[in-house]
Amino acid sequence: MMNRTLAEFYERDIRKLIEEINLFKNEEDLWRTVGSVKNSSGNLALHIVGGLNYLIGATLAKTGYVRNRDQEFTVKGVPRKELVEKLEALIPMITQTLNALTPEDMEAEYPIFFDKPKTSHSYVLVQLLAHLNYHLGQVNYLRRSLDQGPGLM
Repeated sequence: MMNRTLAEFYERDIRKLIEEINLFKNEEDLWRTVGSVKNSSGNLALHIVGGLNYLIGATLAKTGYVRNRDQEFTVKGVPRKELVEKLEALIPMITQTLNALTPEDMEAEYPIFFDKPKTSHSYVLVQLLAHLNYHLGQVNYLRRSLDQGPGLM
């Protein structure tokens, strides 16, 4: 079933993001940017946490999560340990939520407007996974660039 496969991909990619966050040599670099990337790795992690907690947790699992999207990009200096804990907490929530969906649920209309009218749960869940991977690539780029030090890029 697609929902179980997606749950496995979410877990894999969130664990990869956690690995990237933990690979930063200097924790302060989580809040720096380089090149054309406008958001720091820490803010991208907070954005992923906020987006998935809202779009999967609150919307599908009815967790009651309240999102403050602006803070995902403005808060700075959250300790690495706390970022990792927030990311780790996504895994069981997403796994339980997706594993509970039936094939009929997966094709049902997503309960809120996403990026166009009348999208299915499966459409939204695939889009969110792609979005997670886009930001995972940005975090990897930032980590590798910042770990090289100034003038070495």
